[in-house]
This record gives sequence, structure tokens and C-alpha cells, in this order.
Amino acid sequence: MFVKNMMIPKHECYTAQEGVTLKEALEMLEKYQIDGIPVLSGDKYLGIATRYTIYESYFLSDKTKDEYLNSTYVKDIATHQEKFLEGGEVFEKTLLNLKDFPLLAVVDNKRNFLGAVTRSDVLSSFESAFGVNRPGVRIAFTSVETEGRIARLSEIAHHFHEHIISLVTFDETDKLVRRIVMKIEKKDNIEKFTKKLEEYGFRILSIDED
Repeated sequence: MFVKNMMIPKHECYTAQEGVTLKEALEMLEKYQIDGIPVLSGDKYLGIATRYTIYESYFLSDKTKDEYLNSTYVKDIATHQEKFLEGGEVFEKTLLNLKDFPLLAVVDNKRNFLGAVTRSDVLSSFESAFGVNRPGVRIAFTSVETEGRIARLSEIAHHFHEHIISLVTFDETDKLVRRIVMKIEKKDNIEKFTKKLEEYGFRILSIDED
């Protein structure tokens, strides 16, 4: 999945024009219960204003609270002016960028604001990839890293008419053993299915139902 497939489009984003005061920005953040907003000049992207940067810049200023909030504008404290997305990135690579920041803007080649991707959106996508919100049986196992192992796994699942909710592999290294986590719908043939997996060299680590 690409960033453009999961971003919040511009017309659904909360944004602030450059002349908005920090008092107004904080009121917006409180009203919508969000941690940051893109700062724009018309349609042009100027950066991101967050609660953290607002509080940090106040701490570093020599102004009173009221003076600071009413005379400082979002454009003055915006960050990430040069850190943004263009939509063609694969979504999992955004996780590192969003680890310590609540959102990133998506812009076109003229820096026109197109939308935003939030940390919450990325985590929700990972939850979907792991099938977190669907009940089922999660089977963790290992397999020797050889060509055709995933195809063999699919064949066995197909033979038992298993409905696969999610399939995730780990250890993308030069190791000879790969860990795999498969989540399937609950049926009454789990024991037979896992026994067949073991016959074909898959070593079962755990079986958990949710």
C-alpha cells in the first residue's frame, strides 16, 4: 500500500493558515483532540504546528502567556518545512518518520498541500495487516528459508479450506530459518492442519485464539 492510499485528503484535514495565532491553534487542537496541524499559505505547505512546539517555544520565549499566545503565529513555530511525503512512498516506511511525530503532510511537486498521514493511521494499517480486529486463530511457526515455502504453505491451507486473515513473515536476513505468523478463521480442524504443517517441515511455536 502506498501513502496516497491511506492519507487523509485535504478537504478532511484540519489545517491553519499562516496568520492564525497560537491561541487559535491551541483552541483548534483542543476542539478536535489532535496533536498537530499543517500550516498553509493558501494551498502552499509551510510546516507543521504541534502542541509540543507551541509549549516549547513559549518556554524559550520571554513573553507572558497571554502575550505569547496572542502575538505569535503558527508560521513562527512551524517545523518539518522540508520533511513531507509525496504520496508514492510505501506506507510502512512512514512508521520511522512518525515514531516521534504525530503527522506528516503530503504535497505535490509544487508544495501544494494534498493531505496528511498520521501516526494513528499507520498503526491502524499495521493492525489490519496483522488481523488484530478480526477474531481467529493465530499460529506462529518457523520454516527453513528455501524457495517455494510460502507456496507450499498456501497449498496446505487451500487443501484444508482455511480462510487466511493475515500472513506475516519475519527475519528478512541471511538466516536459514524464517518466522511466520498466520491468522486463520477458527474451524474444528486446527489440529489436523497444524499436524500437516509439521509433516512438511514447519515447526509450530504457538497457537493462540482470540
